[in-house]
Amino acid sequence: MTTCGAYIFGCAGPVLTAQEAAFFRDADPWGFILFGRNVDTPDQLRRLTSDLRAAVGRDAPILIDQEGGRVQRMGPPHWRGWLPPLEQVVCAGDAPARVLYLRYRLIAAELRAAGIDVNCAPLADVAADETHPFLRNRCFSADLDEVVSAARASADGMLAGGVLPVVKHIPGHGRATLDSHLNLPRVATPLAALQARDFAAFKALADLPMAMTAHLLFDAIDPVHPATQSPACVAMIRDEIGFDGLLMTDDLSMQALSGTMQERAAASMAAGCDLVLHCNGKADEMQAVVLGAGTLQPEGVARAERTLAMRHAGDTVDLAALDAELAALMAGAARG
Repeated sequence: MTTCGAYIFGCAGPVLTAQEAAFFRDADPWGFILFGRNVDTPDQLRRLTSDLRAAVGRDAPILIDQEGGRVQRMGPPHWRGWLPPLEQVVCAGDAPARVLYLRYRLIAAELRAAGIDVNCAPLADVAADETHPFLRNRCFSADLDEVVSAARASADGMLAGGVLPVVKHIPGHGRATLDSHLNLPRVATPLAALQARDFAAFKALADLPMAMTAHLLFDAIDPVHPATQSPACVAMIRDEIGFDGLLMTDDLSMQALSGTMQERAAASMAAGCDLVLHCNGKADEMQAVVLGAGTLQPEGVARAERTLAMRHAGDTVDLAALDAELAALMAGAARG
């Protein structure tokens, strides 16, 4: 792939404006991300994803957050509604892995039909008693093995359906007691405990193609810089966790980070992230991100090429049969 911008951008509404198209053509972001403000009907969504790709003149990846529960940008009446991940696992009885595979295989089919080929899921954050409510029911479990099994099944379902998963929030957000959309969480847990539980989940999933960073401070690694902007944390993600896939930041607009958008982008890239994510579609902020992030670095280009080579149209399955199987498993678990 030719070198493009080291950033992923959103747009303001359900229709791509001429001004946005011109900006994207010049800025050439690696990909795009969609939110609820961009989603109306299936036909509208297909037009938008097509127009975004046309703006940059290539089959750019298009991302969305379709976890289920509170975090699902596509929902009824045009798309299925889903339980929060934690509730889905609890209600799945003896077959959580199969239930989650089916869930995310069906989600993948809906995304691909709309022109979306990357999903910012699954979470491998291990829930804890102190996990902030903004995150807790988005987690699969408080048990490490259950989290790994659930996240693996979810990722496998998406990959089978031709959608690339983005595991998050590396190296682990479960111990945060604050909402990183609003504040910078600080985790004082000793390193050995983090390695045995929080980081271990991501180590078991280190072969997945993409990961999203956590905006929080780990005193045991770097008490000054959030993980997203910490060279020490990114080195740990690469060397100890063993993740060599495409590493993207969480949204730069979140208030856990400080400084201008240009400074936030530059600090994230300097720490070793491959891509920065900017979600709100504000033109002035995106222009600042372009200046701060620059283009994909050679290592990022190689990782991006490996990642995009995994895209495919999805395996051929009977979606109605998968839907029926999921319903039967959930009904059986409820009776049991």
